[in-house]
Amino acid sequence: MRFEPLPLAGAYVIDLEPRRDPRGMFARAFCANEFAAQGLETMFVQANMSTTSRAGAVRGMHFQRPPHAEVKLVRCVRGSIYDVIVDLREGSPTFRHWFGAKLSDENGRMMYVPHGFAHGFQALTDNATTFYMVGAFYAPDAEGGVRHDDPVLAIHWPQPVTDVSHKDARWPLLPG
Repeated sequence: MRFEPLPLAGAYVIDLEPRRDPRGMFARAFCANEFAAQGLETMFVQANMSTTSRAGAVRGMHFQRPPHAEVKLVRCVRGSIYDVIVDLREGSPTFRHWFGAKLSDENGRMMYVPHGFAHGFQALTDNATTFYMVGAFYAPDAEGGVRHDDPVLAIHWPQPVTDVSHKDARWPLLPG
């Protein structure tokens, strides 16, 4: 795996290093030793999948508050998504900055989302399927979110937003 540090401290895009032969391809998608060598979380307690039916739909931007804050390792296993993270760590030099990257079944890229970040994505294809591992169990009372269209964040989504859940559309706007 190749770990590419992002402009938001602690966040990474991770590229697979495929080995190919006439049968196809093999690549390691997770190795605790390699993650630990980068100073990243190696303990994941839950794995989730979602399929987003229509291109343009946005899921997120979600996070969990301490003490249930979580890291995520996100991968698109069918189709493609535009994966977005937002630094919500007060005092961070990149507080309220965002970063986005295309994850797809073709490029095999993964996004490592550290504690203190909101995460969401836009489906770029119909039936985009996302698989992600999380480092903390879901705690409904610790759930939080920010709006995908918050003017303070000014996230640039690559496609017009077609669908957002009722819950995600109701997250409060950040104070200016």
